Amino acid sequence: METSQKGSLNKGNNERTTLNKSLKAHWVWAIALGSSIGWGAFVQPTTWMADAGPLGVIAGFGIGAALMCLIAVSYGFLVKSFPVSGGEFAYSFVSLGRTHAFICGWFLTLGYICIVALNASAFTLMFKFIFPKVINNLFLYEVAGWSVYAPEIIIASVLLGIVGYFNVRGTGLSGRMQFVFCAIMIFSVLAISLMVGAKPGTGFENMQPLVPADKTTWGAILTIVAIAPWAFVGFDNVPQAAEEFNFSSKKAFTLIIFSILVAALLYALMITATAMITPWEGLVAADHSWGTAAAIQGLLGNMGLVLLVTALTMGVLTGLNGFILSSSRLLFAMSRAKILPEVFSKLHPKYKTPYVSVIFTVVLSMFAPWFGREALMWVVDMSSIGVTIAYLYTCYTAYSLFKWSKGKDFNKDKHTVAPVKKVLAGLGVIASISFLGLLLIPGSPAALGIESRIALVAWVALGGIFYLVKRTEFNKIPKQELNYLILGRKKIVTKD
Repeated sequence: METSQKGSLNKGNNERTTLNKSLKAHWVWAIALGSSIGWGAFVQPTTWMADAGPLGVIAGFGIGAALMCLIAVSYGFLVKSFPVSGGEFAYSFVSLGRTHAFICGWFLTLGYICIVALNASAFTLMFKFIFPKVINNLFLYEVAGWSVYAPEIIIASVLLGIVGYFNVRGTGLSGRMQFVFCAIMIFSVLAISLMVGAKPGTGFENMQPLVPADKTTWGAILTIVAIAPWAFVGFDNVPQAAEEFNFSSKKAFTLIIFSILVAALLYALMITATAMITPWEGLVAADHSWGTAAAIQGLLGNMGLVLLVTALTMGVLTGLNGFILSSSRLLFAMSRAKILPEVFSKLHPKYKTPYVSVIFTVVLSMFAPWFGREALMWVVDMSSIGVTIAYLYTCYTAYSLFKWSKGKDFNKDKHTVAPVKKVLAGLGVIASISFLGLLLIPGSPAALGIESRIALVAWVALGGIFYLVKRTEFNKIPKQELNYLILGRKKIVTKD
């Protein structure tokens, strides 16, 4: 069941700013896929194989995709029931209230903005490989062993500014661009895979040994499964854009599942293509700045490099576009709920987009290249925790809304009888906790390094201080008003 209340563009004490419904279904699918792939599939294959070998990476991502599909059941239900900006922020409010909504939103904001910054730095890494003499000029300083040069800061900042501008212009333009960029990326990956497979001397024998000699098969696989929340993060951009759907929110689940499956396929194709070119252990040992590019260029020449650079460029652009959109919508939703300053929910007078939130995301991300890629990686590794926490809140919320039967605590407006989906949501909770365990438990195959743990503690402390400052004001908002500001209605109502 669902009731709806249309918000207003006027801002009074009880008015709610809303966004235009301009996103088509295939654009939303492209937002999810392009955000999931980003830069990693084209830059990281040799790094991943060094840790887990070809089999470990492919199997790890396959299992990770299956677990993400499990989690997607909860997302599909909640997007259908609560098609509002904020996504996981809104869902955690539904099940656990305002304090947990703040915690979820705080961690997720960090995760999204870090991924924006890392995509921009990946673009400069590509330039460093292709045009080293251009990038390696105007040396500034060194951070954690990484030399920082002025050109890479300029390139990353310009790229962020351009994509940010398109987001200010509206989801109609950015959504259309996202779909075109995804189509080009898919074509490039398929072309690389076919060309590698057709070349003499390539083959599956080069993928031996399937896992590193110093690891068990399951140990190698779990190393990759642990990063699945990071590798597939992006499908959760769908709920962030839900308020702007110009189609039924019932389609969200299908779009999410399809994006995860295509992302897993693209990861597998890039790993397989890289490993088939030459014995992968030798490629990893060579310690190239961009191992995948070195292997593909060595086999296919400049044509292969052009295809790879095209795929990476499209992956970076789609990742930037998707996460700038999601970051800005999350900031917009938290501002509308009066957690963040009102300016973040201010809409552009012409394009009706949360332009202040877009600009804030872009400007904050522009600081990242100044700290060097190694230091940024510490923060990004830590941000995987934030994304996983969002998954946990989402699955728990769905679990709490699904009921085994119409028992004493059943509320026909709030709950849905769906025992199978309740089991799946419960498994999603277990999967999310398992991901957190793999990242946080010392000695696990994917435990965070000390630098990432320090960054995590700092972010938690900063969030605690911010919450203490805002707590009194936030807690004064009546429950019905907060329901309206976050969900667009004065009581929690779900769709059957």
